[in-house]
Amino acid sequence: MITTEHINEFLKQAHRVGDAKLTICSSGNLSWRIGDDALVSGTGSWVPELKAEKVSICRIETGEVLNGIKPSMESGFHLGIMRQRPDVNVVLHFQSEYATAVSCMKKKPENFNVTAEVPCHVGREIPIIPYFRPGSPELAKAVVEAMKDHNSILLTNHGQVVCGSSFDQVFERAMFFEMACRIIVQSGMDYSVLTPEEIDDLDKYVLGKKA
Repeated sequence: MITTEHINEFLKQAHRVGDAKLTICSSGNLSWRIGDDALVSGTGSWVPELKAEKVSICRIETGEVLNGIKPSMESGFHLGIMRQRPDVNVVLHFQSEYATAVSCMKKKPENFNVTAEVPCHVGREIPIIPYFRPGSPELAKAVVEAMKDHNSILLTNHGQVVCGSSFDQVFERAMFFEMACRIIVQSGMDYSVLTPEEIDDLDKYVLGKKA
């Protein structure tokens, strides 16, 4: 059952995303799984200033709106990711400054692993999705397909999507994604990346620390 406490926590996390400048004005959207349902930021809402009356409650399996508030036009991929990934509780679509600049580059990076935080938290591979109209079924299908085995993706001329088990994990993923893109842009595209062997060594270290 979704409670006022759930709504308040969702608003708090949305404002956190805005405070970090991961979204501005009406850009981006956020969702949170609660049982069989999900909270989704509403159509046209400003995530940095999200209010309770702009939070939609949707049935994950069918997309049915349960409280009469229309969800973001990107709710198709939010709910689609949750349907195929039971480990995912939070999905964030954002448009931070440097990562969005990278999404608009004619020649995009093939490798984002500029620091250890990227393969450890964002993902050693970040799929790049071609441009599809925002809110289109084609975009939703491409995002859901890419998120089957990735946690972070780049949308050409659009933005980024990250998912995870918790708000903290998703926030960290988004912030390190933006950090990597800032390094790439500020280096003038003249940057080094970790080797596969160095990334494998990180995997062993991280897994060892978690064990």
